[in-house]
Amino acid sequence: MPPIGRPCTLFQDLLHRYMSYNVNGSCPDDELLAQKLLLKGCEPLPRRRCHPVAPQEYVEPYPFPESLWRTPSDFSVVWTAFTCKNYDCLVNRAKTQRGFDDCKERSRWTAKNGAGLDFSIDEVLAVTKAGTIRIGLDIGGGVATFAVRMRERNVTIVTTSMNLNGPFNSFIASRGVIPLYVSISQRLPFFDNTLDIVHSMHVLSNWIPETLLHFLLFDIYRVLRPGGLFWLDHFFCVGEQLEKQYAPLIDSIGFNKVKWIVGRKLDRGPELNEMYLSALLMKPLKNSW
Repeated sequence: MPPIGRPCTLFQDLLHRYMSYNVNGSCPDDELLAQKLLLKGCEPLPRRRCHPVAPQEYVEPYPFPESLWRTPSDFSVVWTAFTCKNYDCLVNRAKTQRGFDDCKERSRWTAKNGAGLDFSIDEVLAVTKAGTIRIGLDIGGGVATFAVRMRERNVTIVTTSMNLNGPFNSFIASRGVIPLYVSISQRLPFFDNTLDIVHSMHVLSNWIPETLLHFLLFDIYRVLRPGGLFWLDHFFCVGEQLEKQYAPLIDSIGFNKVKWIVGRKLDRGPELNEMYLSALLMKPLKNSW
């Protein structure tokens, strides 16, 4: 197995550019370069001794709880790395491609009784003793609507997100919840047996190499406390992959199944034979290792 951090050495030119700056001065405006290194596996990025780029006329976020659902000021973001240069552009872009439409989402996860693949937050929280789900993680949580909904229920959720042609991390922070700028390749930066819940919607699916997915699922198991919940929300795959490949892989981790719902994924047409899995899994309360 290669040493930790080795991917950074495979991209010497990019790394040299990233580390070329004036000590004690201003960092280069190089968000695109930094994210390129992250996505190539150079993670975490090396520390630098310079001041990060910031808006010249920064506007403070709205107070809580107004911040949860109100679009922040355009002057809270450095827009250089992105096609859009303001939030209106991002919201309108959602009409033609996936983007910041989630910030307008008002109903996801809120139904009193979830139907089929769509579990509700309240039914998931009801699985355990009231008040015992307190802290958790949302992997690939976009603009952190899940974290916002959980905060409304006094649960603190950290949201991992990349800035894929949009200031996702800045927006998450402006809402008053916690962003974590890491890719799915990085070991989760939490101690063993500490989180009450881990959630992921759409991100964990068949596009991830199977070995990496296996490592990631074991990492989720590691950070969950005994009795903690893993909410696998709309995992998608093709045809018989679920039964032959992914169900055995998930079973190998050691979770107990609380809910396991399979349904057709039809948004791109039935001819693709795509499937969804929504599952609620629990780390065993006893003998979890």
